[in-house]
Amino acid sequence: MGETAEARLKRMAMRSWRRGTKEMDLVLGPFADAHLAGLSPEDLDLYDALLAENDQDLTAWLLGQTAPPDRFRPLLSRLAAFAETRLRREN
Repeated sequence: MGETAEARLKRMAMRSWRRGTKEMDLVLGPFADAHLAGLSPEDLDLYDALLAENDQDLTAWLLGQTAPPDRFRPLLSRLAAFAETRLRREN
């Protein structure tokens, strides 16, 4: 028997908050809390794949220091916009 939908969301949320770098925790954790439950099955698969990437690559992609794989571009744009909006609200 495979992972239930509820268990998958819980695992992905936990993985979003417990990355390896605080910077990625602060980007992915709040995004997961706000959006995971509403993502389509395809977007959940893509987000799950993104969680398997290392934090150094994710940081470089989000900061525009290196080009991300094409399949991650739309999701990374969404993550960056979410993080930017969140930062503006806090300041």
